[in-house]
Amino acid sequence: MSIILFFFALFSSTSIVTVQSFCVADLKAAQTPSGYLCKAPESVKVDDFVFSGLDPQNTTNGISISPAFVDQIPGLNGLGFAAARLDMDVGGVVPMHTHPHASEMLIIVHGTVTAGFISADNSVYIKRLRKGDVMVLPQGLLHFQMNSGKGKATVYLTFSSTNPSVQLVDVALFGNNLSSDLVTKTTLLDLYQVKKLKGVFGGSG
Repeated sequence: MSIILFFFALFSSTSIVTVQSFCVADLKAAQTPSGYLCKAPESVKVDDFVFSGLDPQNTTNGISISPAFVDQIPGLNGLGFAAARLDMDVGGVVPMHTHPHASEMLIIVHGTVTAGFISADNSVYIKRLRKGDVMVLPQGLLHFQMNSGKGKATVYLTFSSTNPSVQLVDVALFGNNLSSDLVTKTTLLDLYQVKKLKGVFGGSG
C-alpha cells in the first residue's frame, strides 16, 4: 500500500517536468552532430512523420535511390534510423562505398542482387540475394550492391542513422584536388592512371 501511495504522490506532484515525446527536426536550423534542433511543439504536424516519396525514380547509370532520411521525414530526428529505396536496371551497380556513421540492412523485394562487404581484416563476404532475403552491412565497412539477375531489382534499405553519410571510394580518391603525385605514392598506382581517373571523376591537382 505504501508503494501505491508513493507513486500516486510522485505522479500528482507539480514538480514533475513533462518530457517531450519527440524532437521533430527544424530543417531551417543548422544541423549539429547530434541532429537538427527541435521544432516548436505547437508547429509539429502529422505530416512531419509521413513520407510518400519511395516511388521508383529515373535511373542514372543503371540505378536510382529514393531516400527517406530526416530531410524527408523530420520526425525521424533523434530516433537513430532511416530508410531508402534502391532500384537497379539489369547490370546496375552501386559501386564500392562506405557509411561511416551507419550500419545498413538490405531487404530484397524484387529481382536478384549480389551484395558484399570487406571486413577490417580484409575478409570478403558476398552473397547472391533473392526476393525475401535480408543482409546486414556493418557500419563503416566497404560494400557494394549489383543487380545480378535478368530483370530489374528493387531493394529497401534501412540505416542505423537518421542521415547516413556516404563516401564513394573512387570519388574520394579521384574527385578532389589532392596532388596526383601524392595519390600515386599513397595508392601505388602510376601517375598516368591517376591523372586519367581524376579526369573521369572531376578531380584536379
